[in-house]
Parts: sequence; structure tokens; C-alpha cells
Amino acid sequence: MATDVLVIVGMGGMGQAVLRRSGAGRKVLLADFDESLLETVVSTALGDGYDVVSQRVDVSSRDSVAALAATAAELGTVTGVVHTAGLSPVQAPVEAIWKVDLFGTAVVLDEFQKVIAPGGSGVFISSMSAYMVGGQIPADVLASLAAVPTDDLLLVPFLAGIDNPGYAYGIAKRANQVRVQAASLAWGARGARVNSISPGVISTPMGQQELAGESGAQMRAMIEGSGTKRVGTPADIANAAAFLLGHDASFLTGMDLLVDGGVVAAVDTAQRARVAG
Repeated sequence: MATDVLVIVGMGGMGQAVLRRSGAGRKVLLADFDESLLETVVSTALGDGYDVVSQRVDVSSRDSVAALAATAAELGTVTGVVHTAGLSPVQAPVEAIWKVDLFGTAVVLDEFQKVIAPGGSGVFISSMSAYMVGGQIPADVLASLAAVPTDDLLLVPFLAGIDNPGYAYGIAKRANQVRVQAASLAWGARGARVNSISPGVISTPMGQQELAGESGAQMRAMIEGSGTKRVGTPADIANAAAFLLGHDASFLTGMDLLVDGGVVAAVDTAQRARVAG
């Protein structure tokens, strides 16, 4: 029997939760830029009975991502790819956000499209931030972000004038969504699906940094105004990813699943009420 391979890129809280939720019974290839973190996660996963191997990856390097995809294909039949790697506005300057969150996601889409098996599925982590800035991106710019060749993506002129990491993050995550939409055709030609998930505020180390940062008070206010009134957990995202990876989602591709506890719904409702008033 062919080995069923799941690839998880990014070993933060979400990536580890995806491993626990969807990794049993499969060969799992774990990837991250941080080799020390990889070693820790692999050791724990092996102790818990998961069949895991690891490879360091720099998603801002096409050669590095291509090598990861080649390793995945050598391990067996690549039926699942979950891309969680990213940098938040409190972690990195604008240039790094472009390289990792924008270009890196596009490269992973490209390279794993080449090895995903028929019936396979990809899940790429975007953010609810994409919904917050989406209306501020001109239609022609959004079209370019969706369709320009990946190696030219960072040359889109609109990006050059942006120096706010939070705004850059939102744009990168909106670009992730539209590139997943566009990539669904190429993935579909291989008999595979690809979707994105846009998490809200999730209690990962990255999420906790955001809550402790300059925008923390605003984020807590949005959570309090939401329908669920709680911070999300990594398991919330892992459950959504498991659904999109599985057969129950076989008619879903090229779409974004907003998993934010109702924050965007509350913000949109408040904005419409102000306009109506």
C-alpha cells in the first residue's frame, strides 16, 4: 500500500494542533524554519506514537520549498498539505512579512501543486485581517496579487509604498485568499482541492504576542463584541483544517473559511448600523 503523506509547514500552535488532529495513521512531514523547534516537536510526536519526519524549510526560498515538496513525494502519496507558517505584525517588519506571508505562501502553493495527489487537499492559513483591509485594496491591485507570477509578486507597485506592518499583514493575507482561489484551478487539474482558513484571535504564542502588543486592547474589544466572546484555540483551527482535508469537504475548493468566533460579523454589523444611522 502507498504511504499516505500529510505535510505540515509551520510548527507553531496551529501546526502542532493539526498534527494532533489529523496526523494519526499517516506519515507526517513536519517543516519549519526553526530547527530547534522542529526537534522538540518531532521528539514529542514520536513519543506520542505519530509517524513523523522533519525537514527545515525557508518558505521565502523557492529552492527550499521545492526540496521540501520533493521529500514529501519521495515519502509516499501526498494527500494533504497544511501551511501555517507566517509572521505577525509584532514579530517582523514589512519586508519580512512580504517575504514570508505573501511570497512564501505563493511558493508553497506553486511547489505543492506539482506533487499533490489526486483526491488530495491543501489548506492555507490566512487571517481575519484580510477581511478588515479587503475593501482598501483597489480591484486592479487585487487582480495582480491573484494572478501575477509568483516570482514577480513582490514587484507589484502597490506594495512599495506600504510601511505599516499591520496593514502589510492584512494585504498579504488577503492576497493568500485570492491566490488560493486562482490556484484551485491548477490543483483541480490534478484532481485535488485547495482552500484557505482565516483564523480570528487564536491563543497561540503568536496570538498572545498580538494581544500584548499595541493593538491588544482593540483586539480584546472586538472579541468582547463578537458572538462567541472568546479567544479561539489552536484546536478550533485544527478541526476546521481536518474538515477541509477530508472527504466531507470534497465539493469545496478555492474558498476561504472564516473561523473567528464571529468577530468580522460583529464589526461588519456595527459598520452597517453606523451607515444606516
